[in-house]
Amino acid sequence: MPSESTQSTPADAVLLVQLSDSHLFAEADGTLLGMNTRDSLQRVIDCVLAEQPGVDLLLATGDLSQDGTVASYRQFREMSEVIGAPTRWLPGNHDELPEMAEAARHSDLLEPVVDIGNWRIILLDSAVPGSVPGYLQDEQLQLLAQALSEAPQRHHLVCFHHHPISIDCAWMEPIGLRNPEALFAVLDRFPQVRALLWGHIHQELDRERNGVRLLASPSTCVQFAPGSEDFKVDDKAPGYRWLRLHSDGRLETAISRVRGFDFEVDYGGTGY
Repeated sequence: MPSESTQSTPADAVLLVQLSDSHLFAEADGTLLGMNTRDSLQRVIDCVLAEQPGVDLLLATGDLSQDGTVASYRQFREMSEVIGAPTRWLPGNHDELPEMAEAARHSDLLEPVVDIGNWRIILLDSAVPGSVPGYLQDEQLQLLAQALSEAPQRHHLVCFHHHPISIDCAWMEPIGLRNPEALFAVLDRFPQVRALLWGHIHQELDRERNGVRLLASPSTCVQFAPGSEDFKVDDKAPGYRWLRLHSDGRLETAISRVRGFDFEVDYGGTGY
């Protein structure tokens, strides 16, 4: 059964915040391409606290950790708890699910379906152990179809880690979702799907397919340059996405980034 995350009634609009691709290390001084990922996550969380009072649900859409350690997930949990909202996690290609589950013990952080307001949020696992590209296994597609079929009266937001469409970024083409046609075959059967939300690409994206919004979001650490042929880091600051879900199915959303953030990329440092 899906969990009910808040006391919101179906008539209420609900506020979601997405944190993605934090790439935390067990060590406080761990860096990705020269950026201290714990520091950048803290700066983003501070931004959320200043800008988004009353968050109803916090979503962490993969690559919470860079080193896959229990300590890194516990750090993410401790840091994000200050937002004071029910929270859900899903894994990305850098995550280790057993360690993630250990850090999520005695919580509903990894529960894949949550009803909030007049919406249902479905979180899928597109990660493949030992692989950078993603794939939705049959059980994930079955979970999706069941969750959609059981709540035709609700509006649905479907979340996962890997991009299911081309993002016009050549080096990332081979490392997206490997079976997007299977995903869309399920989604196209259900008119109540309003939006898809993912991470992985470390950049903002907002498109539409068959009336469904396609959304991707910045990393809380290093950003990747849109439209790049080869691996390239952008100079944009870390950020997050907020989404306001209205009871009639409308969705408002925008990106917010940390202000006054200076960063010099170190391509010789720990790689992506």
